[in-house]
Amino acid sequence: MASERNETTTTTTTLLPVLHKEGEDDDHGRKAGSAMTRRGAYAAVSYMASAVLLLMFNKAALSSYKFPCANVITLFQIICSSTLLYALRHWKIISFTMGESQSISSSGKSIILVPYKTLVQTLPLAISYLLYMLVTMESVRGINVPMYTTLRRTTVVFTMIAEYLLTGQTHSLFVVGSVGMIILGAVVAGARDLSFDTYSYSVVFIANICTAIYLASIARIGKSSGLNTFGLMWCNGLICGPLLLFWIILRGDVETTLNFRYLFSFGFQCVMLLSCIMAFLINYFVFLNTTLNSALTQTVCGNLKDVFSIAIGWFLFGGLPYDFLNVVGQSIGFLGSCFYAYCKLHGK
Repeated sequence: MASERNETTTTTTTLLPVLHKEGEDDDHGRKAGSAMTRRGAYAAVSYMASAVLLLMFNKAALSSYKFPCANVITLFQIICSSTLLYALRHWKIISFTMGESQSISSSGKSIILVPYKTLVQTLPLAISYLLYMLVTMESVRGINVPMYTTLRRTTVVFTMIAEYLLTGQTHSLFVVGSVGMIILGAVVAGARDLSFDTYSYSVVFIANICTAIYLASIARIGKSSGLNTFGLMWCNGLICGPLLLFWIILRGDVETTLNFRYLFSFGFQCVMLLSCIMAFLINYFVFLNTTLNSALTQTVCGNLKDVFSIAIGWFLFGGLPYDFLNVVGQSIGFLGSCFYAYCKLHGK
């Protein structure tokens, strides 16, 4: 995938870095496809930081303030993201396609800023993204943060399957072993969860499947559409925004939101604003991390940041009481994630 470089554009505007060219050497001369590059490592760490913050802000809005409309939060996030992308593109700070000069000249007069055929090509990605966002948001509501992060670790299995079916991606025995450790840790950690709820657990597993399809779609469509990270985010917003707005109106969430008792509360508005900011950042880093590394790497990064989510969630929102099996399970899963990171960094 192509990275944004100033020397390849005809303008003098500094563009934000987006993607790394497939097969291009990094600063140490390694190939991007064989081991994680320095840029890929930065993308992974940035994703983990923004993911922890987004989870906490969403949890605060849905649980602490008891905001009943998770879909409205998602819509606000899409609107803020699309508005910011449009402004940055209008000011020529970013581009939406691999060729910077091409994106500035050929799509500048179009109201959608990308070719119509390209927008249609990203439709499967946008639909999977919408399902991913809606189900993930709902899965946060009915389960405590520590157990939520534990169950979400099983996404790695679904991602490996989706990668194989959609892109033919296979993995080494070292990687498969690290994934096995992650799953074992999740099983041990959740063995004695006293807050078991069939609906909440089912929603989390559906979210895992949607996440796997979404990440695998990024890897597949991102390479064939000619769009960079910002372009994929823009197309997602164009397609998902109107669909989600229609669904919200149909469900009557607009009236519910207007009657929400904390709607004009300064604290709630701050939480919503920070949630929208983190949603933009996490979407950018999800695309970047998945494209620079892989869908499975993106999933495992979600497991690595779990230790921080669990600690903060336990402190702010409450969670599972201390349990030896839970601690052992969390430790096994975390070690499995670290082993996976080691394998990727050394190209195993």
